[in-house]
Amino acid sequence: MIDIREKGIRMDKVCYSVNGRQILHDFDLFLKPGLNRTILGVSGVGKTTILKLLLGLLPVHSGRVTIDGHDIAGLKQRELIRVRKNIAIVFQGGALFDSMTVGENVGYRLFEEGNLSQGEIEKIVLEKLGFVGLEQTIDLYPAELSGGMKKRVAIARALAADPDYIFFDEPTTGLDPIGVYNICNLMLRLQEEGKTTLMVTHDMDTAFKVSQRFSFLHNARLVFDGTKQELLDFPATETREFFSPSDKSLFANNSTEKVMEHETKR
Repeated sequence: MIDIREKGIRMDKVCYSVNGRQILHDFDLFLKPGLNRTILGVSGVGKTTILKLLLGLLPVHSGRVTIDGHDIAGLKQRELIRVRKNIAIVFQGGALFDSMTVGENVGYRLFEEGNLSQGEIEKIVLEKLGFVGLEQTIDLYPAELSGGMKKRVAIARALAADPDYIFFDEPTTGLDPIGVYNICNLMLRLQEEGKTTLMVTHDMDTAFKVSQRFSFLHNARLVFDGTKQELLDFPATETREFFSPSDKSLFANNSTEKVMEHETKR
């Protein structure tokens, strides 16, 4: 039984299907405050879907998702929004609004909530842009930024509401080595400031640099949960093939990918 006083984000025996195909089966996850986790698995296995389920953007078919002890399935929309305020997500492409300036993007959530004055919001925007080293871009538009800069702006936007938990969906995809270094550095700084991060990625170098715990998803099930060294020593074929794929890799024709492509387009 989940204790209402429990801090952290938990998935307990979660099942989720798309068009009758199982994406998650009895999936367990615990994002403990202060311990930063990465979810691993091949493309299309359901990693991004996990983030959507945690945010309540998709409903679980069975099982339970709790945020700081609150079962989100039992919450009214207003209560869900309140609980969700403690979480921010940095999407794979940054997901900035093209018609808004960088400053407007970063302050968007604060403007929408309407609890702060414009001066207070502007101060927070400058502070968060300063954290990611992009104060000078405040009046630029997303089209004027590089890919790495867009992701750093997305991190600044995520920080604007001061959440405890930050989700990262493939944060280093498409970036050059300098961009990857900047994102890793920012994630480590976030952790130093007490933020808890959950990342899904294929970039193992980044994962090993910024996370202490790892979850490995295969065929809708959690097959591993542990530390980096435990993961590298884990004897299961699924994880060994993931790190050292062969010509006969058991993932070569993973049909789950097509299902997840359909899900993300919905």
